[in-house]
This record gives sequence, structure tokens and C-alpha cells, in this order.
Amino acid sequence: MAAGGGILSTTRATRAAGPEQLEAIVARHRDAMLAHGTTTFEGKSGYGLDRDTELAQLEAVRVNGGVPTWLGAHAVPPEHADANAYIDWLIAEVLPEAARIAVAADVFVERGTFDVEQARRYLVACRAAGLQLRLHGDQLTEIGAVPLAVELAARSVDHLESTGRGGIAALAASDVVGVLLPVAALYLGRPMPPGRALVDAGAAVALATDFNPGSAFCESLPVVCTLACTQLGLTPEEALAACTVNAAHVLGLVDRGRLAPGLRADVVLLDAPDWRHLAYHFAGDVVHTVISDGRVVRSRA
Repeated sequence: MAAGGGILSTTRATRAAGPEQLEAIVARHRDAMLAHGTTTFEGKSGYGLDRDTELAQLEAVRVNGGVPTWLGAHAVPPEHADANAYIDWLIAEVLPEAARIAVAADVFVERGTFDVEQARRYLVACRAAGLQLRLHGDQLTEIGAVPLAVELAARSVDHLESTGRGGIAALAASDVVGVLLPVAALYLGRPMPPGRALVDAGAAVALATDFNPGSAFCESLPVVCTLACTQLGLTPEEALAACTVNAAHVLGLVDRGRLAPGLRADVVLLDAPDWRHLAYHFAGDVVHTVISDGRVVRSRA
């Protein structure tokens, strides 16, 4: 990123795409997720880093049926002098409109992006605007994201590849969900997040693809479940809960994530001799039929 790659490289491409192309891109990847059994997806902005493109990303997620999260504080774009000035600008110029589209706000707490004080200022303003709070934290270094998430009662903190014993204990004693992203760790050659330690300590965990063009170009939750079981030490049951009921909780959706009377009928039927093939058959073609809100939306012969 310091050399203009990573997030900033994607920012250039995203700004050049325009709203219609962004909507088409989101639709394509939404359909790919659906084919792998994902009936509800969250999409985050954070690759526009200007007013119009950030709002266009959120709108592209919304019109495609996703849950839009404003990740305006993902990195500092080159046209802004520093992180403090950029946070000021985000709060004054983008937050009022973003809060009309998004349901949550996120910030990347990391060296080279935003420190704890900058993240706190951004998140407090977003909370005042009615948005749920999330954090990118402890991906590369542990600089205080978990204590901040606990302090602000954030819904979740994503990544946690660098989280140590203190952070694990803090999450276990809180209601903050740790969202584990093993594909990102695999792509970047990073240590895997401490999934087994978090669960054993009593922390709530969720699983997600972290689908993005730079560090996790993967739409498959079954692949994530395989990595969760083989690399993070979760059981198949724990992995299933982490990408269903726990993930729905992170998004504040109480009408899905479980099979129960009165909830949305979001059901994935597997073509396998045992449901655990969801994680066992690595990248296997195990998803046969996907039912969303009681309607068959994908089915193979």
C-alpha cells in the first residue's frame, strides 16, 4: 500500500468503474456466492475513498440485496494530507449520506492506516448517526483494536490474525463477535487467527470469506469452513454455527441463520452422504439446492 498498491490500486480501478459497472460487478459476485450457498451477504465500501464512489459502492450493495457497511476509513487516499484530516472530511462530507444507505460503519485499525484515537473519533460519529459499529483489527499488528471494539460495544471485529492472549480474554468477556477470515490469512501468508483459542475462551466467532480483489478473491463459504476446520481448529459444528446463526447476529438479522418456525426459510441442500462434507470436501461441488426466503433460487440437475 505504501508503494501505491493494495487498497490504493483497487481504489483507482473502483473510481474509474462508475455506478452502473459497480452494480453489475456486485451482482456477478452475489450470484457466485449464492451458488456456494450464501443467501445473505454483507458488502463493504472502502475502495472509493471519495464521496461519490463510496456512496456508489454502498448503493450497489443495497440494490443487489446485500447488507451495506460503510468502510470509509479503510486507507488514506493520496489527495488528503493525513489521516486526521481525512477522518474530519469523512465525518463532515460523507457520513450524512452514507448513514442513509449503510447499516454499519467499519474502520481499519492498523499501522499505516488509522490509529486507535482516529478510529474512535470516526466510530463515535458513525454511532451518533445511527450506524452499527465494526472494526478491522489485529490483522498485521496488535495496536489496540480489540480494546476499542469492547469499549464502544462494537458488533464485531474482523481478522484477529495477530490477537494475543489479552485480546482473546477481552473478547471472551465481551459481546463483540470475532469474525475470522482464514482465506485472507492464507492469501497473505499470515498466521491464521486463533479460532480454537477464542472458542475455548468463550468468545463468539463468525466466519466470512472477506471476498476482495487484493487479499481474498474467494466467494465460497464452504472453502472457508474447510480452512476453519483444518487450520483454525474448529469442529464442523462450530464452523457451521459461525457462518450461519453467529454471522446473522453480527449483521443484526434475527430472522435468519437458523431453521425454526417463523424465520425466513433460507436453506441449503447438500449433495453429499454427510452434512460435514460441507467442510470435508475441499472446494467440492456439494451445494445442490439453495432456497432463499422459501423460494428455490439455485438448483443443479
